[in-house]
Amino acid sequence: MFWKILIVLAISMIPLVELRGAIPIAVGMDLGLPEWVVLITAIIGNIIPVPFIFFFARKFLEWGSKKPWKPLKQFCNFCLKKGEKGGKKLLKKTGNYGTYFALFLFVAIPIPGTGAWTGTLAASILNLDFKKTMFSIITGILVAGLIMLLVSLGLFKWLLG
Repeated sequence: MFWKILIVLAISMIPLVELRGAIPIAVGMDLGLPEWVVLITAIIGNIIPVPFIFFFARKFLEWGSKKPWKPLKQFCNFCLKKGEKGGKKLLKKTGNYGTYFALFLFVAIPIPGTGAWTGTLAASILNLDFKKTMFSIITGILVAGLIMLLVSLGLFKWLLG
């Protein structure tokens, strides 16, 4: 059972896959884990990288933007400029607390390209408040986890038809 839990934990820590992939994979592979164990493990695995991304992503991008290796420099500059431009636009539209609600929704709605990694990276680039960001990201992860578990178990299919 330990190795099966470790598999779910590891998958949920992978960028872009996160718990959006870990839960359906665990349910689809029929690992023999109770659904609540899969959900909690995936949530924990998705939360683990968040503080590291928040505190180190912007520093890495700033560091990389000053390096002589052209591809790294271009990538880091692109991410910083794009993130800051989009962030300023978002802050202007949503205001301070609206930004955190938008961040919550971005993480909570399990569609491709959204999730804790991307949301935390955006928060890091925007220099948002750590505690408010963590609250928004973690509540978004909880909602996304519940949605993915329901979808994986086929409850929406059953409810709709």
